[in-house]
Amino acid sequence: MRGVATVPPEMSRTYIETNDRYSLFYRELRDSFRRSGIEVVDAPIDATATFTIHADQTGQRVLSVSARNVPREFEVFYVVSYDVVASDKVILEPRTQTLTRDYTWDETEVLGKEKEEQLLRTSVVNDLIRVILIQLSSL
Repeated sequence: MRGVATVPPEMSRTYIETNDRYSLFYRELRDSFRRSGIEVVDAPIDATATFTIHADQTGQRVLSVSARNVPREFEVFYVVSYDVVASDKVILEPRTQTLTRDYTWDETEVLGKEKEEQLLRTSVVNDLIRVILIQLSSL
């Protein structure tokens, strides 16, 4: 779904309610909505729909360690919970999506591996947004 997604007409002017307007997920979602033709408004009073982000969490976990007890493999995860309401009508029921990616760790390539982690996190967020846009376009 690289093109413009078809979303319900009730979402033509959408307010994104969140506790963290600086999270990677919020910023990418806002930009994706705009590219899909949704006008993202700054106040709920101006909106025809509200996309509420209930949870927006990311992190990493150790998946495996070497014989010397040094981490060898990590998992990057992202969890979002959301719903969409328009004029007191639920368009999209509350949902939780979790996506993960794993990568190997090499202490001799710290800078490269940190960059790889950032790229994986961005990739996971973009995949989550694609899932959300597919859900919205199927309504």
